[in-house]
Amino acid sequence: MELVLIGIAALLASGLTLFSGFGLGTILMPVFALFFPLPLAIAATAVVHFANNLFKFGLMARQANWSVIVRFAVPGAIMAILGAGSLTFFDQLPLLWHYTIAGTDLEITAVKAVIGSLIVLFALLELSPRFQALAFPPRWLPVGGAISGFFGGLSGNQGALRSAFLLKAGLSKEAFVATGVVSAVIVDAVRLMVYGTTMLTGQFSQAQTLAPPVAVGTICAFIGALMGKLILQKVTLRTVQLIVAIAMLGIGTGLAIGLL
Repeated sequence: MELVLIGIAALLASGLTLFSGFGLGTILMPVFALFFPLPLAIAATAVVHFANNLFKFGLMARQANWSVIVRFAVPGAIMAILGAGSLTFFDQLPLLWHYTIAGTDLEITAVKAVIGSLIVLFALLELSPRFQALAFPPRWLPVGGAISGFFGGLSGNQGALRSAFLLKAGLSKEAFVATGVVSAVIVDAVRLMVYGTTMLTGQFSQAQTLAPPVAVGTICAFIGALMGKLILQKVTLRTVQLIVAIAMLGIGTGLAIGLL
């Protein structure tokens, strides 16, 4: 069942995120989190996200604006190191609260509380018309890169922030998408290196169990990227964004209060 759900989520998310504010990780990570410990879910999503963005890189890199990438992605990569390190820090904190509902024992851990709250926050931002219209002047690109890179390293939530800071960079629609893809590849490469060092010990020793779902997610994400590129000029996705945002509110809340 997890392979089916992860495959469907990756297929849809990869196609949609070529032109929606959400990133693939924003949508796919909660699905992984339904079946695996949260830090493992974030790391697995990062692998799929990186592989998928490399694929998109091959499709669209020639249309990217490299001067914008340098100003945006370099600060993002630096802060992704801090964000990814913070994930390990929160995962090692002691249990916050333990309670029982209908005979079921539930636990609220620091990492679930933080990541769940971030999912809720980004879902609310996506539901906000003001945030949808938000676009920062080009002089804020380094700041935007740093902020989105940090949250990308911590939880994978970076797509909506990245879009807000790139929207007024003077890019065509195709250059906007391609520049976002290249920036994401850079941030993903850095955070995966940090995740990789932590996978050698503790909970991350279970990482080998993720091979089948990561493979399924990656292949389906490739297919979704091809489909998304074909319909790039034809789709408006506000309704889809609203549906996903509402689902994320439920998942994020469930994580934060220990139900998931």
